[in-house]
Amino acid sequence: MFHAPHGNQQTLLPPAGEPETTTSARPGGADRPGRDAFFDNAKYLAIVLVAVAHAWEPVMDGSRATRALYMFVYTFHMPAFILISGYFSRSFTGRPDQLRRLVTGLVVPYLVFEVAYSLYRRWAGHTPDQAISLTDPIYLTWFLIALFVWRLSTPLWRSLRHPLPVALAIAALGSLTPGIGQDLDLQRILQFLPFFVLGLSLRPEHFELVRRRAVRLAAVPVALGALVFTYAIAPDVRMSWFYRSTSAEELDAPWWAGPVMTFSLFGCALVLTAAFLAWVPRRRTWYTALGAGTICGYLLHGFLVKAMDYWALVPGYGLGTPSGRVVVTVVAAVAVTAMCTPPVRRALRWVTEPRMEWAFRREASGLSRR
Repeated sequence: MFHAPHGNQQTLLPPAGEPETTTSARPGGADRPGRDAFFDNAKYLAIVLVAVAHAWEPVMDGSRATRALYMFVYTFHMPAFILISGYFSRSFTGRPDQLRRLVTGLVVPYLVFEVAYSLYRRWAGHTPDQAISLTDPIYLTWFLIALFVWRLSTPLWRSLRHPLPVALAIAALGSLTPGIGQDLDLQRILQFLPFFVLGLSLRPEHFELVRRRAVRLAAVPVALGALVFTYAIAPDVRMSWFYRSTSAEELDAPWWAGPVMTFSLFGCALVLTAAFLAWVPRRRTWYTALGAGTICGYLLHGFLVKAMDYWALVPGYGLGTPSGRVVVTVVAAVAVTAMCTPPVRRALRWVTEPRMEWAFRREASGLSRR
């Protein structure tokens, strides 16, 4: 199995010390040393889907089509994020330099943006009593702490003979456990865990597999069929199932619905993620370079989306109309694209890529590595 070289890292979110692919790991070959255009393209396209789907949430009431699109995207956009993050976590062994990158690339951004989103809600959301809780992630910050926990557990998953069935069993059991959703968003950590573990198990040839012509052609009817299906069931399905943040009991569903939905959504997400990756360009495009700044787009777009709610922009500007939803979609896509650009990445480097040499011993920087 290929292992990304230590210290040369790339993940879906940060330039946070995650393994970058080398030329030997690149689906379709390389066009630039050290980074893979395929995965940078996938990262950018995935963050656009995340931002657009978040922007649809305040405007989808009364539109069956928008709700269906929202459900369709939510089926696979975070699973795709997590799967690729798992794939680029395979070389994590807990070395001091890797632990340092966990702190600087995940814990520090989590702490800063947890406070920032809480203060933003106090001010813009007119909620002066909004607590600042470092153990109860607010809004989208849950993914940073989840990735921190998942990556710390990587050596354990790499040592198991059959890690994916174990992870699926844990996710199913999580759906049966009410009351654990707030502390570090543990429900999401458990229920999304199988996608991270699956990513740990993948090899470069698996990504080559989805790039085959037959798979690319099959991805079109699969995606269209999924859209038709989500349109048919959109009014009757609770979106909370897709968030993986609550148990079956908390959704007033029978206990067995938790495991059934866990396995069903895992299968659907896997199929749609494969369809998504099948059509991700492997060559360099105008947006390839933006893949390196997806952590900025992820962390910043939430302020824009929350403004729609805090400042009542939907009723105030008629954004709940068909034309308004188009405007929201375009603005979200353009805004998150701008947030991924190099100037924004450089401006946020103090929080997304802090050096923090003062906080770590020399060994943690990798300078004393054997």
